[in-house]
Amino acid sequence: MAGCIIIPDGLLVVFLFAIGACVGSFLNVVIYRLPKDLSLVHPGSACPFCKRPIAFYDNIPLLSWLLLCGKCRKCKARISPRYFFVELLTALLFVALYWIYFQTSLRRGVGGFYEGGYIFYLVHIIMLASFLAVSAIDLELYVIPLSICWLVTAVGFVGSAAARFFYVPEVIRGYDLFPAASAKVAILAAGGLVGLIISIFLLLAGLVKTSYPSEKTESENAQSEQPENYNHRLEMLKEVIFLLPIVFGAFVAFKIYKRVPRFADWWIDFSQVPVIAGLFGSLWGYFIGCAVVWITRILGTFVFGREAMGLGDVHLMGAAGAVLGPWPVVVAFFIAPFFGLSWAVFCVFFKKMRQIPYGPFLSMGVFAVMISHNAVMNWLQFVWYR
Repeated sequence: MAGCIIIPDGLLVVFLFAIGACVGSFLNVVIYRLPKDLSLVHPGSACPFCKRPIAFYDNIPLLSWLLLCGKCRKCKARISPRYFFVELLTALLFVALYWIYFQTSLRRGVGGFYEGGYIFYLVHIIMLASFLAVSAIDLELYVIPLSICWLVTAVGFVGSAAARFFYVPEVIRGYDLFPAASAKVAILAAGGLVGLIISIFLLLAGLVKTSYPSEKTESENAQSEQPENYNHRLEMLKEVIFLLPIVFGAFVAFKIYKRVPRFADWWIDFSQVPVIAGLFGSLWGYFIGCAVVWITRILGTFVFGREAMGLGDVHLMGAAGAVLGPWPVVVAFFIAPFFGLSWAVFCVFFKKMRQIPYGPFLSMGVFAVMISHNAVMNWLQFVWYR
């Protein structure tokens, strides 16, 4: 690639490991501060016990924790092993994703790292790093910060729209590298988007009520027993009302597309411009990712009379859908229970927990689909066309 410095594979792996460790260090800041509504940039790092600022030489990812034996240099208070573990896991994720995508045949069509593959890698590693932070927060506080999910969603939208500047559109579609919508899928996504805007407007205007209204924060609600005076089925009915304009918008848009030939011809030309197709494909992946969890949440609550799954899970899978597309995120959702089952068995015998945080298992399902993408898509094609 002209004008690009090519780093040997071995050196690139070391570089990615170091970058991953640094990102992991920042994720530790996010995990600690974000649920407390603290700034992520100010003040600088300090010991949570003695409050003294941490010097730069005591803040080197991985090494400082080992050299200090997991203790504060000043007050000797114990520093949680989580800091070291998050940094190490993030560094290993950076290296593993690079190795899987560019040094094995597990993911076809990605191409070389310096031949456009770096944008594919960047979008996916941002999602994985973000989901790692989400999982750590969910494990501790039983809450998923929506701001992180929105960040991943935005990355998915931008990455899918910009992908055509790094890959030939036929390669994107042929190997399912980024979401790309057909004209029919694009009109459904566009109609759903109009419906979503209407739903948000009705919510802000007070014409549609939010479910589970409370003055508590999400983390406070997660750490305390949910009030028994909630009629959970009625709360789900509020969410169904919120979703109706989205479904209706998609339905009306599709009907217009089918019944107005002149509009359909224009829409085909417009929606199949690679940038637009990528954007609508990512948007449709977002809707499907949200839908598969939201439907489970609503039906589960109606059946059992208790809140089933959380809205954070809805946003998490919506973000994954914006990056991966509709079919992979659906498969990831159905893979996640297999990861959750092992944790549930562990909790039965060794821990007493009133609920199981599901965000980490959804994230594991997403990662499993990412590294087995070819096999998953081949299986889906077999099932669809047989």
